[in-house]
Amino acid sequence: MPLEWEQTVVDSRDPAALGRWWAQALAWVVVNDAPDEFEIRPEPDRLPGLIFVPVPEPKLSKNRLHLDFRPDDQAAEVQRLLEHGARPADVGQGEDATWMVLTDPEGNEFCVLSSRRQR
Repeated sequence: MPLEWEQTVVDSRDPAALGRWWAQALAWVVVNDAPDEFEIRPEPDRLPGLIFVPVPEPKLSKNRLHLDFRPDDQAAEVQRLLEHGARPADVGQGEDATWMVLTDPEGNEFCVLSSRRQR
């Protein structure tokens, strides 16, 4: 029996707030809003999802795992995410990178790749 990717777990100081931020950023739906986990998915019955769980410590260094997103329009999507509260990040990607590194409100890095039409 093959494995099915169920979800990606994100440690968080405030799972509900961070989960809501990502739900709005991705236009996903909340499927679980419990004190010990906040889960979002693209649609209620569609996997994989993101699940946010509480941890007592803040994020201290660069993520070992991050999410990449490929938009139709990179510039417009980066601008929308910045207006939504994302922040630019420098993780050593260099000036010639075709992707933009951003962070969510708790400092988790993610990338907005080059636009589909530029590929």
